[in-house]
Amino acid sequence: MGKPAAVVWDRSFLGYDLGGDHPLNPVRLDLTVRLATALGVLEGVELRVPERATDEEIELVHLPGYLSAVQAAPTAGWDVGHGLGTPDNPVFERMHEASALVVGGSLAAARAIASGETDRAVNIAGGLHHAMPDSAAGFCVYNDCAVAIEWLLRNGVERIAYVDVDVHHGDGVQTAFWDDSRVLTISLHQHPMSLWPGTGWAGEVGGAGAEGSAVNVPLPAGTRDGAWLRAFHATVPALLRAFRPQVLVTQCGVDTHREDPLADLALSVDGHRAIYQAFRDLVNEHGFKWLALGGGGYELLRVVPRSWTHLLATVLDRDVDSNRPLPAEWVAHATRVAPDWPLPASMTDECDPVHQPWGGDAEEPVDKAIRDTRRAVFPLHGLDPDDPRD
Repeated sequence: MGKPAAVVWDRSFLGYDLGGDHPLNPVRLDLTVRLATALGVLEGVELRVPERATDEEIELVHLPGYLSAVQAAPTAGWDVGHGLGTPDNPVFERMHEASALVVGGSLAAARAIASGETDRAVNIAGGLHHAMPDSAAGFCVYNDCAVAIEWLLRNGVERIAYVDVDVHHGDGVQTAFWDDSRVLTISLHQHPMSLWPGTGWAGEVGGAGAEGSAVNVPLPAGTRDGAWLRAFHATVPALLRAFRPQVLVTQCGVDTHREDPLADLALSVDGHRAIYQAFRDLVNEHGFKWLALGGGGYELLRVVPRSWTHLLATVLDRDVDSNRPLPAEWVAHATRVAPDWPLPASMTDECDPVHQPWGGDAEEPVDKAIRDTRRAVFPLHGLDPDDPRD
């Protein structure tokens, strides 16, 4: 890597706090940065402090009336509407300000890339991919992913690929660019029959005039590292080669982990590390710029800090040995945060994320998903859905 990667971080991100026992607890961000710091991943890295996105910037994706609702919600009483005030999306103090800061963090990463300062940037507080133009959804108030993509399009970038590896379908980003052939959205997620939001079928391929711009790989519950990686390598690299994006935006949710309490895939921290390294290999091979965002992940102590430390290390080309023990000072702090929470000993789950390449004729459940997706979208990109070489 040439130019140093940009890392956007400030403790003010912790203000995006949905309160109480809500699954999206910002402690996961704090613990990630503490772990990456203790392991030396962030040594010498000048962290970029975000500023809140302006209303005009947020309105690149969201409707003005929705912004008004978010701004008024903390004092508006119970009848808020727009998906606000629900168990998933409770109203909290300074909700607009905290949400706008998350968007501002992803915009800061996008600006660093567009200006030529860097070829890679990461905002682990971002990745709020479910928010719709006029409503909150799935713990997401504003869709920082979509705002950053739209901003890049308006500032000189002509083709962007968005790859979402969260366990939940990247529905908000797909919706934002459904009719836009300049943006390729790819989502690998748990099958919509078994997980919210119930979208992301292989047949969802984009709107009129943008057919093939949406790609969905719905994976069966219980999918492990090897099968997940087979699905990824059977779809994503060929599509990126055909589409030739200038910028790759990745939503790196880690709720695919086998210990995540909200979903049913069965990946490991080692599988997550392999995903990030696969992204980096594609970036290096094709010369893409890379904007990496966080996302879901609700095993707050055992999974998210380790997985996203591997993400930061991969973006920065400072890979952490999987067998590296967790630093004593980090373990001590995490134990104070949750005294009864058993912690892992190292940066690995002791899994080997090796995968068998897709050959077109295997009969495991994941292979049907691969075939369905390839047959739905590969011909729209001039690719042969039945040829493993494509």
